[in-house]
Amino acid sequence: MSYKTLLVDKRDGVATITLNRPERLNALSPELMQELLSALEDIDADATIRCLMLTGAGRGFCSGADLASGDLTKDGALPDLGAALHERYHPVIRKLDGFRMPVVCAINGPAAGAGMSLALTGDIVIAARSASFLQAFANIGLVPDAGSTYFLPRLVGSARALGLTMLGEPLPAEKAAEWGLIWKCVDDNVLMEEAGKIAAKFANGPTIGLGQIRKIMRQSANATLNEQLEIEREAQRIAGRTRDFIEGVMAFLQKRPAKFTGQ
Repeated sequence: MSYKTLLVDKRDGVATITLNRPERLNALSPELMQELLSALEDIDADATIRCLMLTGAGRGFCSGADLASGDLTKDGALPDLGAALHERYHPVIRKLDGFRMPVVCAINGPAAGAGMSLALTGDIVIAARSASFLQAFANIGLVPDAGSTYFLPRLVGSARALGLTMLGEPLPAEKAAEWGLIWKCVDDNVLMEEAGKIAAKFANGPTIGLGQIRKIMRQSANATLNEQLEIEREAQRIAGRTRDFIEGVMAFLQKRPAKFTGQ
C-alpha cells in the first residue's frame, strides 16, 4: 500500500510509520490523518507485525494541525473544530490507544499541539536531545485536544499539565525525561538506533502479554483498586493461556533465552 504523506516500512516484525511532510514539519493535514488511520488499521491486522514505531521525517516530529491546509474555514464561515476532531483526530488516537502491540515513538524534533498528543500515545517515548514538546493551543486561543488533557495530567501531574497548556512554552526533551513525560532522552545521532533496539526487543517478545500490559496500565487510571484487581485477573488469564508463557517458563527452568513467537 502506498501513501502520499507517510512512509511505511515493515521488516523483522516491526512496522515503522514516518510522518512524511518535512516541508511542513509533518503538520497534520486531513489527508495525512486519513492515511495514518488506514496505515494503523493495516498494521494492526498484520499478524507478522509485533511492534509499531512512529517517527517523523526531516527536522521535526510533528508541528500539530496544519493551519494552512485551507480546511479551517468554508465559505468564510467560522470553522467547527469539534467536528474535525471527531471525524479525523479521535479515530487515530483511539486506534493507537487500543493497539494490540507495543508502540514506540521516536521524537526526532519538535512535537507541538496535536503532534505532542500523538507522541504521547506511545508506550515508550524516546526523544532526541534537540527535540521539544509544546502545548501550542493557548497561543492561538484554543484548548488542548487529541487527548492532551487525558495524557498530560496522568504523566506529569495537574500542576505541570496546567503550566504546559496555559503558558504555551516549549519543554526541552531532557526536562521532559526528568518530569516523567517520556521514557528517556538521547543524543540526536543515536535516536533511531536506540528506538530500533527497543522496537526489536518488542518484536521478539511475548506480544499478547505485552499488549495486555499496555491495556491494563491504561485502564488503571480510571479504576478503583478492586476494579483493577479484576482487570489484572482477566489479563493474566489471557496471558497465561499463550504459548509464549509456556516458552517463557521453560526457558527460565532450562536457563536459556526464551524464543517468543507472539502466540
